[in-house]
Amino acid sequence: MKKYIILLLIFISFAAYSQNVTLGSWNIQNFGKSKNDDELAYIAKVVNKFDVIAIQEVVAGYGGSQAVARLADELNRMGSKWDYVISNPTSSPTGSSKERYAFVWNTSKVKKNGTAWLEETYGLMIDREPYYCRFAVGRKTFTVANFHAVPKSKQPETEIKYFKFLPDLYPGDNLIFCGDFNLPQSHSVFNPLWKTGHTSAFRGQKTSLKQKCVNGNCLASEYDNFYFKASGINVLRTGIVHFYQDFEDLRAARLISDHVPIYMQFSLDVIAK
Repeated sequence: MKKYIILLLIFISFAAYSQNVTLGSWNIQNFGKSKNDDELAYIAKVVNKFDVIAIQEVVAGYGGSQAVARLADELNRMGSKWDYVISNPTSSPTGSSKERYAFVWNTSKVKKNGTAWLEETYGLMIDREPYYCRFAVGRKTFTVANFHAVPKSKQPETEIKYFKFLPDLYPGDNLIFCGDFNLPQSHSVFNPLWKTGHTSAFRGQKTSLKQKCVNGNCLASEYDNFYFKASGINVLRTGIVHFYQDFEDLRAARLISDHVPIYMQFSLDVIAK
């Protein structure tokens, strides 16, 4: 009996210090008043399986913040308590490129630690500066940098090249970059991150939607990803949500978004830190 009690105490102790988190990221195209109640209910159903959701392309003007609040309301109706934060509009040089970011999280799984902020250090070089938020799981914290790069036609590598400097701004943070980078992880602009021990959750995974499926292939480009220091977290599972399969065709699916949600489940070990 004593042996079993000791094993039980070890298990309880381990569970208290090592917990899994599922982080989702989704560029929800034109997320604002264009989304009706049915579409918001559907989006809530998709993201309900995540613990934290980083959202890109929230409309900067009227309707964007309201859409995030409506999404949180939909999630709250599903039985758990959810909370959210929304960034100010990015300091983009033109009004058409200004956007907001948002984080939405299940409060029974994670807690927000401090105030979220737009990282403005390289704001003159990065069109839509990333939005940071720290989250706590037990006694361990991790920081998510939510990012939406300029379109491929505007050469996103010219701003992503500054990402190699961002980890040094917060050396004590377990930093995860996520979002829509409009470039594949194989692009050479990410090489400086690899040299500092960073890695990506996906390799060769397409995440944006085609205009039409071709021979059953509905995905176009490798744009969305998670980038993080391999020594900082233990990745358990990654994947994408093929939400477009719920719709008659891609035209209907693209009313929700032209990107699929991505997710990464990882563990945090307090003792190891």
